Order: sequence, then C-alpha cells, then structure tokens
Amino acid sequence: MVHLSKKKINGHEYLYAVHSFRLPSGKVMKLSKIVKNGVEAASLGGFFEEKQANAVADYYKDNKAEFKLRDPGALEKIEHARQEYKAILRKLTVNQRKDLFDRFTVNFTYESNALEGNSLTLKQVAIVIRENSSITGKDLREIYETRNSREVVDLIFKNEFKVNEKDLLRMHAMLVKDMGIPEGYKKFPNYIHGRQVLTAPPEEVPAEMGKLFEWYRENKRKMHPLQLAAHLHCKFEEIHPFEDGNGRVGRFLILTVLANAGYPPLIIRKTQRLSYFSALEDFDNRRPGTMERFLYERLRETHEKFFKIYVKYL
Repeated sequence: MVHLSKKKINGHEYLYAVHSFRLPSGKVMKLSKIVKNGVEAASLGGFFEEKQANAVADYYKDNKAEFKLRDPGALEKIEHARQEYKAILRKLTVNQRKDLFDRFTVNFTYESNALEGNSLTLKQVAIVIRENSSITGKDLREIYETRNSREVVDLIFKNEFKVNEKDLLRMHAMLVKDMGIPEGYKKFPNYIHGRQVLTAPPEEVPAEMGKLFEWYRENKRKMHPLQLAAHLHCKFEEIHPFEDGNGRVGRFLILTVLANAGYPPLIIRKTQRLSYFSALEDFDNRRPGTMERFLYERLRETHEKFFKIYVKYL
C-alpha cells in the first residue's frame, strides 16, 4: 500500500509517497518518492513494485542465497514475476479469479497425474473437475485421483497447508481418498523405478520425515522460496514415505511453498518428464542445481504462458 507523508527539510515542506513492505527476514523496509499530490502518488504502484522486487532480490544475494540458475538476473526476474502475479490477482473480479484458478487446477492436475501414468485427457480432467462427473470407460481410480487432486490444490491456494507432518498426512489422505491406497506412512519397502537412490525403509520414515521438517524450518528464511521448494521436493522424493502418491504429493509441496510465500505456482508438463526425472537423479547425485534451474524455468514459463496470457485475453 502507498500512503502520503509530509516532511520538513530546511524549512520547506515536501510531500512523499511511501510504500512499506517486509523483507523475508521479517524486517520492515520503507521506500519513498517525492510527489506533487495524491494523484501522482496513486500512479506509483508499478514504480514501488519494481523497487520492492529488486530489494527482495538483493536481500537473497546479500544472504548468499542466490542459487545455480546460470542467469545473472534470475532473482530479479523471479521477484518481478511475483509482483506481476500479485498485480494480476488484484485486477481480477471474484469470478475471474475463480475461473483463473479453476483453469490452472485443470492444467496442473492433468499434467501432474499424466506424469504418473493417468490416462485421462485434458478435456476429461476438465469435466471431472468442473462438473464433478465420471468418464465412461475410465478406471474409477483415475477419476478419484483427479477429483481428489482438485480439493488439495484448492486448499493450497487458500494457504490452508503448512509444511509440517500434520498437514502432509492430511494432504496425502485427501489425495488417496476412495482409491484403496493406505493412508499414512508406508508399511512395506518401496523403490523408485529407473533411479538408483534407495528410499527410506518403513521403520525409518518417521525419523527421516522429522529431519526433513526440521531442515525446512531451519532454511525457511535462509533460502529463496523457489530454491527451498526444489530441495524440499527432492529430499521428500528420496524418502518416498508413502506406499503410493509420493510424486503427486511432492509436487503439491512445491505449490505449497510457493503459494505460502506469495509466488506464482508452476506446472511441470508431461512433455518435460525426462528433464524432470533427470533433475531428480542429479539431486540424488548431489547436483541440486539442475532441479533449481528446472523449477526456475517452469515458474517463468507458467507465469508467461498461463497467467499473463489469461489476462491478455480477458
């Protein structure tokens, strides 16, 4: 929010437009600019948004949180996308915002489920999500998986999930509802097809998940949210705590971290499956930069080709 403030300097009174915001550390930062009147101040939203984006990028640089993106201006681009995303949401009516999130949920759910082998087409996913209907000739498990994913994504956008054990188990229970998949942590060993990493054995899962949540709390203010989401996702997939649904829940975690921090969500498309799994394998081999860059590209791609395109055609 921009507000007006008067200051006297050397006997002269000046009018300032002032914009306050919090850095990731929680510290309040103020930006100001001399203006002639309130009308001029009201037109400075874009000016302050750009300054705020640069200030947040500088914060992460100062805290050595810049990650391996091979793009010198990456942090600024991410922060500008965040400001644009917030501006887009502010401009939309209640119905337009609902329509935007419905369209995103259809696309995200279709792509995420397709990565795991779900055979529903994009149109069929839209029917299940928008009309809550079944599709003749399709496995009910695929229908339930789609319907359940929509409920999870809805709550993520409402910021009703935190990164903790209670909400993770709730998220998984919602995803596997009516699918015949056991809720809670796995009781039998599992493995990740096509990867060499050994998942945590059942008896070690509670302790490993406890370590993961502790790592998250320790790094929440140190790492950029996109970097945090990349590492959290990969670490979660290495543990593979559930009998089924690990990939989908892991991608829900990415959305949760971004949504709770005010960043635009991203979509990993089935056409990017090989790059996605390659990034996971690189993380297994202690090369986290691949996943960081992959999610950076997906965030910018989703913002440019989904959210900005939606507004363009309103």
